[in-house]
Amino acid sequence: MLVIGFPTGALQANCFVLAAGEGEPCVIIDPGQDAVEPIEQALRQHRLAPVAVLLTHGHFDHTFSVTPVCDGNDIPAYIHPDDVAMLADPLKGISRESAAFFGGNLEMREPSEVRELADGAALDLAGLQLTVDHTPGHTGGSVMFRSGVQEGGRLVISGDTLFAGSIGRTDLPGGDHSRMLSSLQSKVMTLPDDTVVLPGHGPTTTIGRERATNPYLLQLQDAVRTDDAPAAPHRGL
Repeated sequence: MLVIGFPTGALQANCFVLAAGEGEPCVIIDPGQDAVEPIEQALRQHRLAPVAVLLTHGHFDHTFSVTPVCDGNDIPAYIHPDDVAMLADPLKGISRESAAFFGGNLEMREPSEVRELADGAALDLAGLQLTVDHTPGHTGGSVMFRSGVQEGGRLVISGDTLFAGSIGRTDLPGGDHSRMLSSLQSKVMTLPDDTVVLPGHGPTTTIGRERATNPYLLQLQDAVRTDDAPAAPHRGL
């Protein structure tokens, strides 16, 4: 699999382009702020043809360029229904302080074609087989995308559910810390250690590394009561 990744915008949200190889169809994941030009450059450099945009959740630092990318290439956007409203009204997903920073106005609109993601759905796109895991917590509609079933080939695009050494914040509209811990327990902790994690912010990691060092996963393993869990730090939205 060809994986191209780069951070976008002021909040450095990771955008990924996935394809079976050079000169093949591809999917684009989380085209954030200022993502249009680097995406176009990657498509030209690797001779890729986009067939869909996949969104891990609705926060604008991950979705800001979804409409120009989708409508400019005549491709659909996939998002969980619980987050779809943020495509047209990004202020639904941010704090009052953040909204004030933008003057209470952050204009976006939905792409021409939006398709819904469901937990457990199997996506067959661009010659890739991806499984959708609904992981509410950071937002109500957060998802991860899994690929590969054999050792050495397992990959998960975790969005803002899991980072290297941390997890997504849960103090914004739609966030829920208890649901986040449940998602980590049922959808992250069950993955094999050799699964490579491509997070929504920050560097690549593996499930094994996070299981051994991530304080939130260690806490789950130690069966500490949920109401004693520390709040997630602020990374991204």
